[in-house]
Amino acid sequence: MQTNFTPAQLADPHVAASEQILRKCVHCGFCTATCPTYVTLGNELDSPRGRIYLIKDMLENDRPADTEVVTHIDRCLSCLACVTTCPSGVDYMHLVDHARAHIEKTYKRPFMNRLTRGILAAVLPYPGRFRMALRLARLGRPLEALFRRHQALKPFAAMLALAPRSLPAPSHLATPAIHTAEQGEQRGRVAILTGCAQQVLDPAINAATIRLLTRLGVEVVVPKGEVCCGSLVHHMGREEQALASARANVDVWTREIEEGGLDAIIITASGCGTTIKDYGHMLRLDPAYAEKAARVSALARDVTEYLATLDLPSHMPRGLTVAYHSACSMQHGQKITMAPKQLLKAAGFTVRDPAEGHLCCGSAGTYNIMQPDISDALKARKVKNIEATKPDIIATGNIGCITQIASATAIPILHTVELLDWAYGGERPEKLKASQVDGQQN
Repeated sequence: MQTNFTPAQLADPHVAASEQILRKCVHCGFCTATCPTYVTLGNELDSPRGRIYLIKDMLENDRPADTEVVTHIDRCLSCLACVTTCPSGVDYMHLVDHARAHIEKTYKRPFMNRLTRGILAAVLPYPGRFRMALRLARLGRPLEALFRRHQALKPFAAMLALAPRSLPAPSHLATPAIHTAEQGEQRGRVAILTGCAQQVLDPAINAATIRLLTRLGVEVVVPKGEVCCGSLVHHMGREEQALASARANVDVWTREIEEGGLDAIIITASGCGTTIKDYGHMLRLDPAYAEKAARVSALARDVTEYLATLDLPSHMPRGLTVAYHSACSMQHGQKITMAPKQLLKAAGFTVRDPAEGHLCCGSAGTYNIMQPDISDALKARKVKNIEATKPDIIATGNIGCITQIASATAIPILHTVELLDWAYGGERPEKLKASQVDGQQN
């Protein structure tokens, strides 16, 4: 794609980086076939190619974002299926990140939209506030139908619909501590991201991870001072808030690297993993953090990515069929496609791939709140494809996907690591105790 930026514009390193991305696009349109919003809406401006044209025009003319640009950029899930599909290597992820930051700086959203986004940014990244908000949601649940009838209030209806009826108790494993390897020679030492929303919605995920790794001879550190990875606000264009979170975590993990050494930083929410692996890029212009952030990003590993490096025993078939839902941030963001399925197969499960596995489930951070209509359409499509495989269990690697899919199916959905913990000596997952799902190990 030909561009016409001035030398003065290109003096801005963010604009210069986006210009290089834009020049790689050859208008081929391959991305439209795998873009969830284009497949759903059929609007060229709701495809990556269409959004690239809008972003180019906005940045090249150095103008504030307008309603048209904001509408179509807001509809982007950042699922990155287009990045996987693109034959030209267009770095759409960083281009749309730049566009969102530009929107945040130059566009004044309608009041209710500002209010909703402000509430999400002030609540979701903070476990204590999030837990309190979910408890208050019980009081607001009778208003869900009323909220759903008004466009500006639909996000609040979506929040109430997604809020769980009950919350699990906080896990003591989320508090800062060192969990030593249980027996034999220590095989490694890792830190684990405690996370924000996940530790409130499903603390069993990190608990299963810590149990499994320590049984396998890996020491697990839950460091003091960790905060939200910054992903939620990063995708809202709130760059300063996102970078502050990134710096805080880089400091925490750098301390652990220097004091005790780390083989990896284990992440159990793939959306967080995609962002943490990008810290090096996000902080590349910060002389105080660029090198440290790159070091942290290089150590970041999804839990299945790390488990695949360990020598795990083979298991006999368990008689259970697992539909594996590959989260977008896993398959497109981190390019991890085979490890989770291979680990499940090695643990004795029969694994099935649902049709249209490349399409997003519609969760995408806060997308299922801010764009509930499109999200609901994608969720229905995803659940239909999953249920067609007739699984006993659904497995995935991202808390957002778990929450989204669980709201539309009765099939138990668990994090992949919960099933692996069960297979390798852990207790039967709580979600399966009340179900009819059975296996050789209870």
